[in-house]
Amino acid sequence: GWNEDVALVSLQKVLSDHLAAEAAQAEQASLPPAVPVPEPALQDSPLYLDAGDRRVHVLQAMLDPRVVVFGNLLGDDECDALIALAKPRMARSLTVATDERGEAPSDDRTSSGMFFERGENELVASIEARIARLVNWPVENGEGLQILRYAPGAQYRPHYDYFDPDEAGTAAILQRGGQRVATLVMYLSEPEKGGGTTFPNVHLEIAPKRGNAVFFSYERPDPSTFTLHGGAPVIAGEKWIATKWLREREFK
Repeated sequence: GWNEDVALVSLQKVLSDHLAAEAAQAEQASLPPAVPVPEPALQDSPLYLDAGDRRVHVLQAMLDPRVVVFGNLLGDDECDALIALAKPRMARSLTVATDERGEAPSDDRTSSGMFFERGENELVASIEARIARLVNWPVENGEGLQILRYAPGAQYRPHYDYFDPDEAGTAAILQRGGQRVATLVMYLSEPEKGGGTTFPNVHLEIAPKRGNAVFFSYERPDPSTFTLHGGAPVIAGEKWIATKWLREREFK
């Protein structure tokens, strides 16, 4: 039979669900459009991926955000060689300032670093080709490989890697190859304590194990991608990493 209280509760739920769906649609409509992103071939949950010249381990994978932890991406000899080549060219790390200042020092980032040109030498070119095959994205769409050193106490506070569409200088940056759509952080050395890669929104921390890497993609330049991440402070020892940012189009 008819029960007015039950009917009211049901009506309230229908209205609430409808309003929530409308709010979700409105929020989605206000977001920047999604674009294609690099994606490792993980459809069948493989334990290993063929990266051409190396068999790379799949250690962990998350869908939202898209985060994949790889093992055995780099050999010890490659890690040592990248560090040795980078050392004479290290300088205080800068962050990309999208407010028309170009690049500038920041208290949020207390590492030192340098960039290799894309394909600058045989080692860099072979690693870039490996990355391209691993994540199914053209070599030409990658920025130059960046090497960073984190001494004790150094960190990189949580941030996003995409360029903020609302900043005045972003339009000029995008002319070089569009938005960043993915990041690969490769660990070249292990600190004694600290130095993990953190994703605060999803309570995830990746240990900086030598030769391993963490990959994450972001289909739109918006916090809804949950790709807020940072480099936790190094407590003891030092951490060396190599970072490869991937763009929508050819990076020039």
